[in-house]
Amino acid sequence: MAIAKAERLMNLALCLLGTRRPLSKRELRGSIEAYIEAFGPGNAVAFGPGNAVASAADVAPDGSDAVPSPRTAGNGSDDAFNRMFERDKEDLRELGLIIETVEGVDGETGYLARRDSNRLPPITLDVEESAALGLAAKVWQQARLASAASGALQKLRAAGMPLAEDAYEGGALETRIPVHEAAFEPLMLAARDRRTVVFDYRKANAARPEQRHVEPWTLECWRGHWYLAGWDRDREAERVFRLSRITGRVRSRALPFTAPVPDHVTVRETVESWAGETATGTALIKVRAGHGYPLRAKALSRRDLGDGWDELEIPYGHGLDAWLVEFGPDVVVLEPDDLRADVLDRLRAVAEG
Repeated sequence: MAIAKAERLMNLALCLLGTRRPLSKRELRGSIEAYIEAFGPGNAVAFGPGNAVASAADVAPDGSDAVPSPRTAGNGSDDAFNRMFERDKEDLRELGLIIETVEGVDGETGYLARRDSNRLPPITLDVEESAALGLAAKVWQQARLASAASGALQKLRAAGMPLAEDAYEGGALETRIPVHEAAFEPLMLAARDRRTVVFDYRKANAARPEQRHVEPWTLECWRGHWYLAGWDRDREAERVFRLSRITGRVRSRALPFTAPVPDHVTVRETVESWAGETATGTALIKVRAGHGYPLRAKALSRRDLGDGWDELEIPYGHGLDAWLVEFGPDVVVLEPDDLRADVLDRLRAVAEG
């Protein structure tokens, strides 16, 4: 009798959680009963063109997994096993299991799921905190993240998180984080799985994109724009990339990371600094009355100039010129001169198309 897929996934999860060293596909194939039943133990089976299991053996008519019958299991198939294993591995990751991929000294790839990375601490949330998480789970418009957020809530509730009534249900305001960039999902998955990525990136002052090889750390949203922080393998330095400037398709590579991944707080500070949050001085700008409220919120001082204009002193750091351009004719830079020149250059570039 064929072993159910749920039992196969459970056995695979237990193998990955129970090992102290990475296990190769070959070892997992010879350790899990469902794989042995379907394809044989691997080394004990002679593989060749005449021994391949038919493709219908590992995919049922309804598209779900099916296990080959014992009559064909003795023949085995590397390709069929690899397809099933990759599906099983992705299914476990979708369920929340953190599976690490490790390159062995012999060049063989191994897999393991560390217990400390897959163990939830005791749930100590109160009802108000539970309600806040419920609201946060509704933020995502992107389909994959909406599903992941819903699944995360279910797991927290199963672990003892108290249920809370949704105080925002049917309200006039609804929080949303838009994700329009096609690069977001492949980069999110690559950062989660610790896979190196390759993409074409066009800098703000460049006419053509350049290919970048990056070890992705995390994605951060700042002022409505998404940024990727990671290690640029070609430049051997940390870099921050704005997702809207990534052109073409993001391609992942099964290459190990060469640089240590910093903690999340450090990465977020890097993104904020790169995008202009960290100030190194101050700037004076004119803002039309009734406009530029985000700038007014950052202002260190304000003076009424008359004629419908206000003078603001605001923190000045990397990236401020790009932000000021977004306000168009409602903002005029008074000083410093280099900031004024940068803003004018950007405006001319926009005007020229």
